[in-house]
Amino acid sequence: QVQLVESGGGLVQAGGSLRLSCAASGRTFIQYTVGWFRQTPGKDREFVARIDRGGATIDYGDSVKGRFTISRDNGKKMVFLEINSLKPEDTGVYYCAAGRTPGTGSSEYNYWGQGTQVTVSS
Repeated sequence: QVQLVESGGGLVQAGGSLRLSCAASGRTFIQYTVGWFRQTPGKDREFVARIDRGGATIDYGDSVKGRFTISRDNGKKMVFLEINSLKPEDTGVYYCAAGRTPGTGSSEYNYWGQGTQVTVSS
């Protein structure tokens, strides 16, 4: 089992940057692919990025390619999401999630954090 806690969200102006962190606990963290999703009120959770167990396979959602970078440090049980060139439409609650062999669908992830709010002002 894996427990996840996100941090690093906040209020930032358009064009700015943030670094989100996802701290994991549990002995089996290294066995999990970790993804980031975001959600705004009234909408489904949107896939943002995922990174496999060893960090060799990385995928991004189309709306964030070239601006977001996902990475992980298995020794520290941490996953990071660097967000650059922020836009107002990036506003939402950002969640990290873990699954054994998930794709880009939120239902494929078994464990979720509580989320961290990102608000981008224009």
